[in-house]
Amino acid sequence: MKLLVINGPNINFLGIREKSVYGTQDYDYLLQLIAEKGRKENCTIEVFQSNHEGAIIDRIQDSYFDGTEGIVINPGAYTHYSYAIRDALASVTVPKVEIHISNIMEREEFRRVSVTAPVCDKQIYGEGLDGYLMAIDYILSGKRSN
Repeated sequence: MKLLVINGPNINFLGIREKSVYGTQDYDYLLQLIAEKGRKENCTIEVFQSNHEGAIIDRIQDSYFDGTEGIVINPGAYTHYSYAIRDALASVTVPKVEIHISNIMEREEFRRVSVTAPVCDKQIYGEGLDGYLMAIDYILSGKRSN
C-alpha cells in the first residue's frame, strides 16, 4: 500500500514554534515516527511538506496519477481558508484523513472551522503526533477490510 502524508505551513517548525501547543518533538522525530509506522505496517509512506499552497495542490493532484492509495493531511493554517486545497482533495477519491496536532476545538474560534474536513473521510485533532499514526491506521483498516 502506498500512502501520502502532507504537512502544510509551519509543520516543519515542530519543536521550535509554540512548544506548549505543539510539543517539544521536532519535525525529524515526526518523520521517524511515520517511517517506523510504514515499516511496521509494511507499506510505503511518503511525507511531503510545504509552506506554499500551490505546491500542496500540485502534490495532491500528482497523487491521482502516482498510485497513492490514501492521504493523511495536516493543512496547517490552510485548513481554515484554502478552498483551493479543498477542491484538490475533493478531486481525488482515495481515503483522506485531516489531522491536527492540537485540539483545534479548544483554541481560537477561527481554528474550529475547517473548509477541508468536509472532503475528507475523517478528522482527528488533539492527539499530538499520535494523530498521524491514528490516521494511518484508519486508512489501513479500511483498505485491508476490502
